[in-house]
Amino acid sequence: MSSLSEQFLPAFLEEVVGDRFGRYSKYIIQDRAIPDVRDGLKPVQRRILYAMYDSGNTPDKAYRKSAKTVGDVMGNYHPHGDSSIYEGMVRMAQPWKMGHVLVDGHGNWGSMDDDPAAAMRYTEARLSPIAMEMLRDIEKRTVLFKDNFDNSAKEPVVLPSRYPNLLVNGTSGISAGFATEIPPHNLRETIDACIAVMQKPEIELEEIMTFIKGPDFPTGGLIMAGDGIMDAYRTGKGRIYLRSKTEIENVRGGKQQIIITEIPFQVVKSRLVTAMENIRLEKKVDGIAEVRDESGREGLRIVVELKKEADAQSILAYLLKKTDLQVTYNFNMVAIVNKAPQQLGLKAILEAYIAHQREVVTHRTQFDLDRAEDRAHVLEGLVKALNILDEVIAAIKASKNRQDAQNNLVWMFGFSERQADSILTLQLYRLTNLEIRTLEKELEETEKKIASLRSILESDKKLVSVIRKELMEIRDKYGIERRAAIQGEVEEIKVSLEALVNAEDVLVTLSAEGYIKRTSMLSFTRSGGDRKSSGAKEGDYVTKLMDVNTRDSLLIFTRKGQYFLLPVHQIPDFKWKDPGTAIVNVIGLSKEDGIADVIPVSGLDEPGLSLFFVTRKGQVKRTELKEYATSRSGAVAACKVAPDDEVLSVLLSGGDQDLMLITREGMSIRFRENEVNPMGRVAGGVKGIQLREGDEVAACFRVSDDEGEVFVLSDLGYGKRSLLLDYIPQSRGGKGVQTFEFKEGKRVKPNGSRIAGAFYCKEPVPVTAITKDGHIFELTTESAPIAERKSIGKLLVSLDKKDEIIQVHRSVD
Repeated sequence: MSSLSEQFLPAFLEEVVGDRFGRYSKYIIQDRAIPDVRDGLKPVQRRILYAMYDSGNTPDKAYRKSAKTVGDVMGNYHPHGDSSIYEGMVRMAQPWKMGHVLVDGHGNWGSMDDDPAAAMRYTEARLSPIAMEMLRDIEKRTVLFKDNFDNSAKEPVVLPSRYPNLLVNGTSGISAGFATEIPPHNLRETIDACIAVMQKPEIELEEIMTFIKGPDFPTGGLIMAGDGIMDAYRTGKGRIYLRSKTEIENVRGGKQQIIITEIPFQVVKSRLVTAMENIRLEKKVDGIAEVRDESGREGLRIVVELKKEADAQSILAYLLKKTDLQVTYNFNMVAIVNKAPQQLGLKAILEAYIAHQREVVTHRTQFDLDRAEDRAHVLEGLVKALNILDEVIAAIKASKNRQDAQNNLVWMFGFSERQADSILTLQLYRLTNLEIRTLEKELEETEKKIASLRSILESDKKLVSVIRKELMEIRDKYGIERRAAIQGEVEEIKVSLEALVNAEDVLVTLSAEGYIKRTSMLSFTRSGGDRKSSGAKEGDYVTKLMDVNTRDSLLIFTRKGQYFLLPVHQIPDFKWKDPGTAIVNVIGLSKEDGIADVIPVSGLDEPGLSLFFVTRKGQVKRTELKEYATSRSGAVAACKVAPDDEVLSVLLSGGDQDLMLITREGMSIRFRENEVNPMGRVAGGVKGIQLREGDEVAACFRVSDDEGEVFVLSDLGYGKRSLLLDYIPQSRGGKGVQTFEFKEGKRVKPNGSRIAGAFYCKEPVPVTAITKDGHIFELTTESAPIAERKSIGKLLVSLDKKDEIIQVHRSVD
């Protein structure tokens, strides 16, 4: 006897998983998520329709509880959860999802607000009239049947589908490795296109598109097709834009409102209304007074009420861009063709449907022909028997029993067994003169019918004309007007900031600890109108105070060489005495980074303006301002910065002055701005000054002519002014000249070891110095003596022992 281990074969995990997943994928693709190209149905939908048909739940009878149908489907054909079956049934009953509903629902079947349908024990349903066209002639052997899951019944592999349901109702589904998205189309247009393809098989797509101009969504709206529709219909993949139907109405008091009466397909109305309401609440657009959903029995109606003097067109453009008032629809026309998924163009779908109809009509005709031939055979026997009635009766009388009588009729008169059987079941009243005439007439008609059916089977032209006639009947009976309007061009939405944001002069402050706020001039005036009294947290102080307009933007540069373009109207509004909010709540500034500089701009397309970047290691870079235009709200690269370096300052420049750099160790350099050639936005720049080891740039500013002075302040509070005239312009990248002399020696009182800050001044400049111990000193450049370039300065700020100045900035004036 072999040991237990020998009964097992080794298996590789990849092979086992691959095999199992392959089987699962095949099942998902074929039997769940992707529809058949012939009837456009997924298996669960097909089973629901067939189960309802089979149990007589048809439009001519009363509604029946949905739970009964779900039970029939689950018990006979679809051994899965009742929720998936009922969900499939609900979708087929919702007119905003299906242009022609296949289930006629009674009760609460959900809404466009994504409200769920009532439980299946409460709702009732029956097949819709058009669903009967899907199932028409199914009992005439038109389609193949297969065993159900437990071999206890038969179910159809596909429905006869007497109209092109795949295109008419569309579909969407996700399976393993495949997804499908086929939009609904207009029934009349689709049938007309079908007939055109049948009558002219070599027809080109352009000609088919004279019939089917594009999809037709049950929710209406405006389709902007562009070139995407051609790609979609040629290859099965393409993109169109779907826009809501809107109009701008004038109301009393000089106000306007936007009325929305149709929304894009598959957009949930309640979510759309909420999204627009959020835009109003968050004041992303200034001008929306109220958003109301006034939908009711008359249909969909959403009202966006605007404030007085608001620009309706611009607000509508903003809503189209930022909400689902306009969406993109991506075609991905995948269906099951010969048991395998395939991406199909429009003509291929129509051809597959026509091939299916040829089969259906051929099988039906064959079925009718077999029936008619059998009937004709019986009628021939009856007519012959009635002509020799006396002999037939005598033969029957002389027989022992029924079987003997049948044998005698076959043997004596040459009847077939089928004919003999029908003669024996003949009722006596059929022997009347009138009935004999009727039988002869029926035989004549049946022979005519047989000839007609045979001609259909023998002639392709006749077969096509039968399909065409029946399709036209359906078109005339169920056809509806197009609901979605088609526009050839894709309209680009341009949102103008001017129209959306009320122009208002405001004050923006930024503190040393990174707190930002926007304050209206009204709040500023009410708080006393003192520019120096802006609110800040304890120990914090305002470093930047900017007079800007809500339509301006701030260019915020970080130490690590990134920047943010922040529209002023997006800065949170605070009272003048409030500290504001941390800037990290407004822009995505990383923890390791900090703000180097802020520059307010009204437009980035001003010609001739550049930004000068100066880093602590003495690199300088000039880039044209227009390069910094961006639609991104996140961080964008502004300047390449070495890992051990950081941006010190960013200056807005016309390129017509000199740039001056002052280093910590008291060196300075002055060179022409135009010595730095404009570079790309992400360039690293060039050397502005050659630094000694351990030295770094402490300050930079622009100077012009030879007017004014250069003010420097050391870490121990010694300062002086020296004439700009003493700083001769040099070439960029030199070592520069000394601007301050540090005292050295044991018995000498030190005047500092580094430059804490420097400023260019033509008039007195108010300066704020902050010390290591947190003391804040206010002084003016005027208090510093004018001295030689290489001089030791005068004590301007008295510091405690071991305290030193760590930051100097221009005071808010």
